[in-house]
Amino acid sequence: MAKTGERKAQILQTLAAMLEEPKAERVTTALLAARLDVSEAALYRHFASKAQMYEGLIAFIEQALFGLVNRIQADEADAMKQVEATIVALLAFAQKNPGMTRVLTGDALVNENERLQSRVNQLVDRLEASLRQSTRLAVTAGQLPQDWDVNAYANTLIAYVIGRWHLFAKSGFKRSPTEGWPQHWRVFSA
Repeated sequence: MAKTGERKAQILQTLAAMLEEPKAERVTTALLAARLDVSEAALYRHFASKAQMYEGLIAFIEQALFGLVNRIQADEADAMKQVEATIVALLAFAQKNPGMTRVLTGDALVNENERLQSRVNQLVDRLEASLRQSTRLAVTAGQLPQDWDVNAYANTLIAYVIGRWHLFAKSGFKRSPTEGWPQHWRVFSA
């Protein structure tokens, strides 16, 4: 018999896997329970609601993405390389985790509790703030002009990332989020 933590992880992994299906239907607790070969009641022993399951996925995404971003900021002294590495990490995370990409774009959260989309919005705002911080360092280091609008630049970068996530999800996970990255970076770093 699986321990509670293991079962919770298994439920979240299965939910994420179901979201990876390109033409995924709306995930219901009945479908999730059937995929796990358990009763819906068994799901509710581990999570009070489906929203709580999605919160578990969002928590995983936050932990993974901010772990990557914090490591980049700690390890990379060059501010523009921080910006580039952060964007690449965000795109690569999506590519490796298609189901999580549907959470990040909000596709998986349609008709779910509004607080879930609010939490994803806050996560994206925090990612934008990290890009803004690296951009400020680039201005201070003279890598960007002193009159550079760090807010507009960081906002453009995060809009690019979100756009790439959407293209990936809407293509049925066929169009890689990193497709054309070297050319795109040339535009952003010019």
